[in-house]
Amino acid sequence: MTVDRQPGPRSRDLIVEDIVARTGIDEAMIERLVRTFYGRARQDPMLGPIFEAHVANWERHIAQICDFWSSVALLTGRYHGQPMAAHMPLPIDTPQFDRWLELFAETAHEVCPPAAAAHFIDRAHRIADSLELGIAAKRGEFRPRRTRPASTFPPQRPKRTHRHAPTD
Repeated sequence: MTVDRQPGPRSRDLIVEDIVARTGIDEAMIERLVRTFYGRARQDPMLGPIFEAHVANWERHIAQICDFWSSVALLTGRYHGQPMAAHMPLPIDTPQFDRWLELFAETAHEVCPPAAAAHFIDRAHRIADSLELGIAAKRGEFRPRRTRPASTFPPQRPKRTHRHAPTD
């Protein structure tokens, strides 16, 4: 007996489908969020000077950050950089991370539907925590993990469906 072994959707694909269905996130939304956020960050009294001193080509940076957020939010795998290494030499500490998160959350709430904003903000908090702890450790400092506000985005996973091929 010949068994038709057409693969079903992979687990990752099911997760992405679920994220898109619940949040409406797509590449256009990611680009809108990134461009709006960096437009504001460049004008921010605390963050602007840091970005202006370290980003030479803004279009390239925006494209790279869109790839990053596409990988984070939609699991596309497009980003191939090293965020920790990129942030290590920057003059950033807790106040800058807090301001970045505040401005990012404000922007996400303005340009994204509520579920998408919550999805982005939840991931932004995790990323900021990781970068802040990593940078502090590299400097020889110990910092306990900070408690940030809980996200309103429910971490739901799609139900798995198993397809078994008939056997003889």
